[in-house]
Amino acid sequence: MPDVTILTVPLFSELGNLGLALRREVFVTEQHVPVAEEFDDYDLTATHVVALLDGDVVGVLRILFLDEHVKIGRVAVSAAARGKGVASRMMHHAMDLARARGETKFYLTAQTDKLALYEKLGFVAFGEEFQDGGMPHLAMKTY
Repeated sequence: MPDVTILTVPLFSELGNLGLALRREVFVTEQHVPVAEEFDDYDLTATHVVALLDGDVVGVLRILFLDEHVKIGRVAVSAAARGKGVASRMMHHAMDLARARGETKFYLTAQTDKLALYEKLGFVAFGEEFQDGGMPHLAMKTY
């Protein structure tokens, strides 16, 4: 596994802005998610995480600390860094951060072709498949 550094960053910082740019690249440009759906009000209160490889932001996600659970979302990895464990490293960081705050319930919605990644982290899919950003998703949670 490459030497990846995982950091929690302010949204409106250099690294936070690079994380948002990566999200736009992956979700809007590659996956054709409408711009209006990619950025939302939750971004203003979320905890933002980036992954650095050789000084470049190659991964991003956000954590929402909600009353009922911790929701992890907007997980994106640059095309060049995929398949190197970056998403798993960021997810472990996010879950460890939440557990340090006493949180134990995790929730996310996953693109259906990414279920295996989250299953390896202890998430279980539930409910009916639904469309989000034009792609099939399933809700997932930890028990």
